[in-house]
Amino acid sequence: MRLLAFLSLLALVPQESAAASLPRKERKRREEQMPREGDSFEVLPLGNDVLNPDNYGEVIDLSNYEELTDYGDQLPEVKVNSFAPATRISPAKSTTAPRTPSSNPTMTRPTTAGPLLSSQPNHGLPTCLVCVCLGSSVYCDDIDLEDIPPLPRRTAYLYARFNRISRIRAEDFEGLTKLKRIDLSSNLISSIDNDAFRLLHALQDLILPENQLEALPVLPSGIEILDVRQNRLRSSGIQPVAFRAMEKLQFLYLSDNLLDSIPGPLPLSLRSVHLQNNLIETMQRDVFCDPEEHKYTRRQLEDIRLDGNPINLSLFPSAYFCLPRLPIGRFV
Repeated sequence: MRLLAFLSLLALVPQESAAASLPRKERKRREEQMPREGDSFEVLPLGNDVLNPDNYGEVIDLSNYEELTDYGDQLPEVKVNSFAPATRISPAKSTTAPRTPSSNPTMTRPTTAGPLLSSQPNHGLPTCLVCVCLGSSVYCDDIDLEDIPPLPRRTAYLYARFNRISRIRAEDFEGLTKLKRIDLSSNLISSIDNDAFRLLHALQDLILPENQLEALPVLPSGIEILDVRQNRLRSSGIQPVAFRAMEKLQFLYLSDNLLDSIPGPLPLSLRSVHLQNNLIETMQRDVFCDPEEHKYTRRQLEDIRLDGNPINLSLFPSAYFCLPRLPIGRFV
C-alpha cells in the first residue's frame, strides 16, 4: 500500500516542476481557467494543445500584445462623437425644442412629395395630384370631373374620358399652345364656346364622341382627326365652310347624329368620312367630286360610309364618279 502511494507521488513531480517552470503570466492564466468547485461548466478536451515540457518552446510570448498595430495604407478608424445634436427641453414651454446647429454634417432622406407629385398648373391647383401626369400627357379619366381642370403649360395630350363635363369654356385651353390631342369621350358636353379651340394651332386630334353636342365651334385648320360620333349634332350646327380650310383633315367621323345632309365642301386631304346612322336623304353633286373635272380622280378618299341613312345612293351617280370606291350604303 505504501509502495503504490510512493509511485503516485513520483508521477506528480514532473508535472509540478513543468508548471513551476512556466512563465508567471502563462501560469496565472492557466490557474484562472481551471474549473473551480461549484462550476457547472464542462471541461473541454484540449487535445494536442496542452502544454507540456515537450512543446514548451512553442509557447507564444504575449508580453507585448498591447503594442499598436501598423495598418499600413488602410484608412484610419472614423470615430463618431454623436449621432444627433443635443437638445434641451424647457419645462415651461413645448416639449419639442428646435434642434441646435451641429458642426457635423447630416444627411436627410429625400422625399417624393411636393414638386415630383404635382406640377403647378395655370392657376396653382394640384391637377397632377388628381390626374396622372406623365411627361406631356395628362390622364384624367373617370374621376367625376365637371369641368376641365387647369393644365400644365407643357401639356400636349389630354385624356379626360368618362367624366361629367358639361361645357367647354374659352379659357379652359388658354395658353396651351402645345396641345396636340384632346380626348373628351363619354362626357355630358352640350356646349363649347366658339373660341375654345380656335387658337390651338398645334391641335391634331379632337376626340368628342358620346356627348350631347348640337353644334361645332370654330376649329383650327391643323386638325387631322375629328371624331364627333354619337352626339346630337344637326346640320344647322355645322358652319357651311367649317371644313374647307382644314387642309390636313384626314379622318372625319360624324356617325350616329341628327344630320340631314352631308356637310361640305370637304377638303381634298380627306381619306375617310363616316356618316352612317344619320337622317341624310339627299346629297349635292359636288359634295365629293367636281362636276366640271371629269378626268379628275380623288384617290385618297377611299372610305365613305352612308349606311343607316334613308338616302338611295343610286339616284346620285354623278356625286361620286371621281371616287376610287363606291360609298357604303343603300343603292335600291
